[in-house]
Amino acid sequence: MGLSDGSKIPSVVEKYEAELLADWTQALMADNASKGLLKEADLREECREFLSLLRTAVHHGNLTSAQSSEWRYVREMLNSISRTRSQKGFTPSDTAKFIFSFKQPLFARLRLEHADAPNALVEDTWLATTLIDQLGLLTIEAYQKSREEVILRQQEELMELSTPVVKLWNGILALPIIGTLDSTRTQVMMESLLQKIVETGSEVAIIDITGVPTVDTLTAQHLLKTVTAARLMGADCIISGIRPQIAQTIVYLGVDLADVVTKASLADAFVMALKRLGLKISDRSN
Repeated sequence: MGLSDGSKIPSVVEKYEAELLADWTQALMADNASKGLLKEADLREECREFLSLLRTAVHHGNLTSAQSSEWRYVREMLNSISRTRSQKGFTPSDTAKFIFSFKQPLFARLRLEHADAPNALVEDTWLATTLIDQLGLLTIEAYQKSREEVILRQQEELMELSTPVVKLWNGILALPIIGTLDSTRTQVMMESLLQKIVETGSEVAIIDITGVPTVDTLTAQHLLKTVTAARLMGADCIISGIRPQIAQTIVYLGVDLADVVTKASLADAFVMALKRLGLKISDRSN
């Protein structure tokens, strides 16, 4: 016989479903009342749906593994609940309480059914504990995964915002870079610049590194890759913001920028870009 053979958990869930729901929701609502993160009607409906799915799952007889096929719909519901709670500001502990708080009302009914069978009570209590713990850990994992997805999406959005391509003039683009350059950010920066070159038909792109704190060999390589990619799209590149210390570092590292036009400031680079287009700035006071 298997560990779950002869267990009274299925019959307890079915027989005491209304009482389990009442005690469980009462405990959850008492905890939720102090936080006010979820409407009581929504919380009660979640409990009712979980108990319905739980009743179906336990009647299939597999009480040892919440990862089995019988528990598929329970897992899907808990994944959904965990994602929703992560968006509403719940902590991982608050999210896991949805499942762990079900232990007390379930154990109370198991004691009633096993009043004259202490050994059977111990076995069913252990089964129920193991099963609920598995489901509780599942909610924490789902919560964490949801939070990681949000953080990753925010990082991607921030990366896109941190590499804006600005149209300075017809035919002239500027890409101001602030912070360090790594491979991922360079890829986003390159894609943004090339897309803008195609959209605007620009002939000159100014890459301004005034906001880049230091330039090492890797950073210089990323800059050169961007320059090369822009040239392949038909746009000349000017690198501006070359401060004395950065110039010294580039020389020290032996990075070859002989093919790249560099300027000390964005203003100087803009003037040169205008000249390349056959334009010039005139002083109205003259």
